[in-house]
Amino acid sequence: MSVTQNSVGADPTPEEMKELVARTKPSGKKRPLALLALVACFGSLLFGYDTGVIAGALPYMYLPHDGGGLHLNSVEEGMVGGLLAIGAAFGAIIGGRLSDRYGRRHNILMLAIIFIVGTVGCVVSPNVWVLYPFRFILGWAVGGASSTVPIYLSETAPKRIRGPLIAMDQFMIVTGQLLAYCMNAWLSAANGGPHVILKRAAGGHPAGEKIAWDDVANLANIGNLVASGNGDTWRYMLVLATIPAIALWIGMRMMPESSRWYAANGHYLEAIGALKRVRDDGGKDDVAQEIEEMVEVRRLEASQEKWTLTQAWNTKWTRKIIVIGCFLGFFDQLTGINTAMYYLPKILHAAGFSSANAIMLNVVTGIASCIGSAIGFLLVGKFMRRHVGIYQETGVSLSLFALAAVFGFGINKHMVNGEINAATIPTVLPWLVLVIVSIFVFIKQSGTVNWILVSEIFPARIRGVAQGLAVGALWIMNAVVTFAFPVMIANLGAAWTYLVFGCINVCALIFYIKVVPETKVYSLEQIEENLEKRFS
Repeated sequence: MSVTQNSVGADPTPEEMKELVARTKPSGKKRPLALLALVACFGSLLFGYDTGVIAGALPYMYLPHDGGGLHLNSVEEGMVGGLLAIGAAFGAIIGGRLSDRYGRRHNILMLAIIFIVGTVGCVVSPNVWVLYPFRFILGWAVGGASSTVPIYLSETAPKRIRGPLIAMDQFMIVTGQLLAYCMNAWLSAANGGPHVILKRAAGGHPAGEKIAWDDVANLANIGNLVASGNGDTWRYMLVLATIPAIALWIGMRMMPESSRWYAANGHYLEAIGALKRVRDDGGKDDVAQEIEEMVEVRRLEASQEKWTLTQAWNTKWTRKIIVIGCFLGFFDQLTGINTAMYYLPKILHAAGFSSANAIMLNVVTGIASCIGSAIGFLLVGKFMRRHVGIYQETGVSLSLFALAAVFGFGINKHMVNGEINAATIPTVLPWLVLVIVSIFVFIKQSGTVNWILVSEIFPARIRGVAQGLAVGALWIMNAVVTFAFPVMIANLGAAWTYLVFGCINVCALIFYIKVVPETKVYSLEQIEENLEKRFS
């Protein structure tokens, strides 16, 4: 039998495959797996950077137009963050379908271009209404990266290092957030923190004086009193994201397409050529056996009926699993992690720090997040999935209740007309908030298991469409929380806001204890069998 690149109808036998592997050369230059993972994870780095950079940009966006800012209010602030998450929901769902049709590498290259277009569009936006659509476009790239990069890594890596490579993807997300916090702090320090220059004397400040925005933000008619300022600093924070986006596009052009994507589409010659570019020649990797496994998977999938989402929803046991997957996504975002990721300078400013110091101190929580993510590798490997989730929800709930208590019984006593009275607030209270938030992000990142669970609980016949739905649900809730948080802070205050999130996470804790299935010790086939028995 002659095996061609389009041999869809007649798959090769193991003997024919060995012969084909022996005479097929690599399709290009060898690429070390470490380099491939590093390049692909620029997409995850961008995911982290673009979701984290807004934390330091928002204080500058609040400055009036004459001060270089966008003169945001709390609703517009929520829209700036929420539209990125809505775009990410579309990017995750539709991007997954595009990568199935056109290839993983092709999709990542396209995402790199969307990252650049979205970033540049945001940077040059003259007002918030122009900014909105570009935040949505940028979100599309973030969501696409969140679904495509892990698939590309898992399909390209050999079994012996698949776990660490996929874990690297998650670590690069929090590294991107830390990088954003560091760049924000550097640019804020270099520009002297958010400040303006007044046209004329106001609030005891003479005309022409450079004044920290915190000191004049609440003056009546402040928008008409500002002559200039450094509000455009947020544009420099955002534009730095184009550097890793360009590196991603250039780097991915030198990488092979996923061999498993080729094999799934019957292109076995291309699959062998791509696989040989990233496999060891010293005997560690058996390319023929790996390709044969791909062929066998394709045979198995061809013999199974693929269900539509409607079929899955109309079947009792799969409907329950879909609901569990969606609630895993919902509760992951209802931890309130984005209140720290997007709005920490706002939280610290509400606790008594200046805006400039709040941007600088954001780096502390970024470091705690990275350490937590690293510890999470060990926890997920050693303990049951449910137990890690229970640990996460317990710690998050206690942290949120602690924040509510500090604001309610401590900081609120020193509020005058909605602002902290710096003369009376004890120094320990703002620092206590920073410590609690750092503990909160550490526990959240070290206990994150929802991404693992949603990749394991769905049956093979609905895995792609159901996982896309669960990830989409996660990003939709991300948008809701991102939009609602600044509005809740403005109308309810920090104490009640964190009390609400704490109560929600008690419900999430009960969900992990009573509903979430355990998956760690079972194969995917055993998980499917167990869940069908449990929920039918």
